[in-house]
Amino acid sequence: MNNIANVIRIRLVGMSFLQFAIWGAYLISMGTFLFSAGMGDKIGYFYAMQGVVALFMPALMGIVADRWIPAQKLLAGCHLLSALFKAGMAYVAFSAIRNPAEEYPTLLLLYALSVAFFMPTLALCNSVSYSALESVKLEPMKSFPPIRVFGTVGFICSMIATDVLGFQASPNQFYLSAILGVVAAGYALTLPACPIAGKQKGKSLADALGLKAFTLFKQRKMALFFGFSVLLGVALQITNGFANPFLNSFANIPEYADTFGVRHANVLISLSQLSETLCLLLIPFALKRLGIKYVMLIAMFCWVLRFALFGLGNPGNGVWMFILSMIVYGVAFDFFNISGSLFVNNETDHSIRSSAQGLFMMMTNGFGATIGTILAQQVVNHFVDFTSQVPQVDGWSKAWFIFAGYMLVVTILFALLFNVKHERK
Repeated sequence: MNNIANVIRIRLVGMSFLQFAIWGAYLISMGTFLFSAGMGDKIGYFYAMQGVVALFMPALMGIVADRWIPAQKLLAGCHLLSALFKAGMAYVAFSAIRNPAEEYPTLLLLYALSVAFFMPTLALCNSVSYSALESVKLEPMKSFPPIRVFGTVGFICSMIATDVLGFQASPNQFYLSAILGVVAAGYALTLPACPIAGKQKGKSLADALGLKAFTLFKQRKMALFFGFSVLLGVALQITNGFANPFLNSFANIPEYADTFGVRHANVLISLSQLSETLCLLLIPFALKRLGIKYVMLIAMFCWVLRFALFGLGNPGNGVWMFILSMIVYGVAFDFFNISGSLFVNNETDHSIRSSAQGLFMMMTNGFGATIGTILAQQVVNHFVDFTSQVPQVDGWSKAWFIFAGYMLVVTILFALLFNVKHERK
């Protein structure tokens, strides 16, 4: 059994690596391509699409996996369809370089269809992992986190590959993502079969959509938590969409044009994901010693630093500020997302726990991220002229300071309004 269990772990490591490598190939650099193709004022709308589809597609695919199609087969199908739409997007993207206004609607549609099938794979990947681990008598809570870490490794590797191959401003990044998606689809079909509950034993539609979890809003504590989850979720996709174009904007300034941060923006930004991996280890200690309120406050303040340091730094003698911004990102992201998920798990009844987790994701990656990227695009468009050849560093700095100011206000409000007693252990 130990040998079989080890094989399962290795197989799941491979799946997790591919799962996030698909995302890393384009998520950070897509903004740079859109900027270079004359669609810099549309970046936020592409990133908002992830939030839009996150509102309903994972739940719908979850119903299908529960009742009709085994999760590993559905995972393969979703990856394949996402890859096909991503390849179509890459094909259109080459035309969009010449005719951005004409091709923008088609490009956005193909991207929307691609992420509509990709976003459910994040949850399906977890389901396949839990099922496989349980089949060999391994506890998912203990065995899954080390496997999930390799997802972040895959994300970092594909980010660096996109950078090294010179794809940061090229549609080829989407082809790379599509190829990885096809590989992941084939790989998923070789994974252990997941059981189907069927119509009678499966979750109700209300359960699957997380509707029963909305009763948690009757509790002031949970209502405040989910409300602040939306407000904090606003920040989640801002740097994914705009950090790379911002760093590349320094290329118009001769003294910065040849610096490492400009030439290899993806590699510099990958420090954020490395920090995220390391900060995962701090969460149990932080929650045990500080409690959810102070852990969340630390996360929020780190978001303030994340944005402010972007506004203050430069790729030359101020590059240390960019590096520090990448380091604090791990705390900002993990201390909110992971700790928030654990808080929801601890504060909800077992009967609605899964629905509550779905609601948490809906508030953050759905409503929060969608609203955030659309509003962030408006802020950036106000201060940054994407059509100008004149350096826009001052405009970018003002935008970053506004984002930092927003998070500072959210942090202060959370400190004043959210009160949860914590017994230090």
